[in-house]
Amino acid sequence: MKQIIDFTIIEKLAFQRAALLRLHPVETFPETSLPEICGGQFVNVRVDGCDKAYLRRPISIHDVDYQNNTIDLLIQEKHEGTKTLCALPVGAKLNIVLPLGNGFTMPEKDDNVLLIGGGIGIAPLLFFAKTIHDNIQGRDAIHHVSFLLGGRTKDDLMLLDRFRSVGDVFITTNDGSMGEKGFVTDHSLWNTMKINKIYACGPMPMMKAVAKVAREKGIWCEVSLENQMACGIGACLCCVENTKEGNLCVCKEGPVFNIERLLW
Repeated sequence: MKQIIDFTIIEKLAFQRAALLRLHPVETFPETSLPEICGGQFVNVRVDGCDKAYLRRPISIHDVDYQNNTIDLLIQEKHEGTKTLCALPVGAKLNIVLPLGNGFTMPEKDDNVLLIGGGIGIAPLLFFAKTIHDNIQGRDAIHHVSFLLGGRTKDDLMLLDRFRSVGDVFITTNDGSMGEKGFVTDHSLWNTMKINKIYACGPMPMMKAVAKVAREKGIWCEVSLENQMACGIGACLCCVENTKEGNLCVCKEGPVFNIERLLW
């Protein structure tokens, strides 16, 4: 169920053109508890102090810690709104609507899962991998969940230790500065690894290329679209995607779609 919550930034990590913000609800009595969140869902953040950002900004949920009542947002600097968010200091307040959209579909116990992320598209994959590990009993997620993460250079790859704590990590970079040189669809694991399900998030060309490989190999696949969103609830029609079912609002019907629903 959607909630509007005021959060405080309690920790911050700054990267090149990105920031990781750890948020805790502003102290209230009784204490505000986080709603149930699925991997792949997102939040809508109000951008205060920026006269060029009139609308909230949709941000993927990178991680959730229910025990400590915190959420992590990994934000890339793209325009004035996200630059403002990335520049906020520890102690700053954020007004957030969450959770929004539909998350990834949980795999079956015996599936070999490959989570593919490009650039900032890595953001929603960590929490989803953790939910797989927590919700499917009797399996070791490290041996069943793998990440394939791509970037233009090694500087585009962040928080790799976090991903390695949950699953095996494979890397590609366009310039070969880390991992195998090329795109995620060029990695050698496609010829060596048994894959039952693919989940991908990143630039549109990357996701379309992954979808093409998945279809060729007959692998079930979901992608998280990053269409431009404004309202986050399907009212403004900014994020419409033309699908086999007609025009659908990505913020409400997605952002996660099975590739068989898309006209790719």
